[in-house]
Amino acid sequence: SRGWPLEFPFQQAVTAACLTLTGDTMAQVHRRIVDRRKRGPEPDSKALVPDLLLNHDWLRGLRIASYGFLLYGPGSYAWYQFLDKSMPKQTLATLSAKVLLNQIVLGPCVISVIFAWNNLWLGKLSELPSKYQNDALPTLLDGFKFWIPVSIVNFGYSPLTSGSTFKNLAQHFSNPSLG
Repeated sequence: SRGWPLEFPFQQAVTAACLTLTGDTMAQVHRRIVDRRKRGPEPDSKALVPDLLLNHDWLRGLRIASYGFLLYGPGSYAWYQFLDKSMPKQTLATLSAKVLLNQIVLGPCVISVIFAWNNLWLGKLSELPSKYQNDALPTLLDGFKFWIPVSIVNFGYSPLTSGSTFKNLAQHFSNPSLG
């Protein structure tokens, strides 16, 4: 860490990568199960497990895990440290401020970065402005239903050392809306 202004939060990065990969895997498997149900009953039920496992999009998983490792893990860790240092007292006012800031600052940042990260990896940067225009606000507003309660629990009951881990764990439940 000599010469660097900040030390890279390796543990948070690895945790975020593992949890985002897990969340993406769950989302992919869920999508394949839904698709199989739409096709109707299949005579060979033995094909279920190979279909669920062998048709996994590992490049998509690597894309989301790299986002977790390089961006979301370190970024969210720095964000939560900043909030806790800026508002160290546990009061209803600071809890409310942290939750509000999390939604109006971190939420749009995460959505902007994940959309850009995905489009970059997919070679579709030219489509990014329309992605933002069509999907950013609906994704943010839909995320409020999930992230506001998660943020209340995170800031109200999780210490800083486990707060970003808690949010990373919660993140894998919201991955389908960000992919």
